[in-house]
Amino acid sequence: MNDNTANEKTEVPMGSFDVRHLTVDQLAALGVSHIAYVKAVIVNGTAGFAIHAADGTPMALAGDRATAMAAIIQHEMMPLSVH
Repeated sequence: MNDNTANEKTEVPMGSFDVRHLTVDQLAALGVSHIAYVKAVIVNGTAGFAIHAADGTPMALAGDRATAMAAIIQHEMMPLSVH
């Protein structure tokens, strides 16, 4: 192995990637269209459940956790809870 080959990047097939080489922007976008988070919140004195995209963008508010989870699944995303 010479100095030139040590610095060459290997082509990564579509659908896979090396997470050790993600940029900050790539890391922030990871899972944005596939994962949504549910968090218990209080809005104007009323308890509810906020739904956020993986990057933290607020997407919706539901009255109960089951409705929030169902809404996420209905949109073909994976729900995760934030504690």
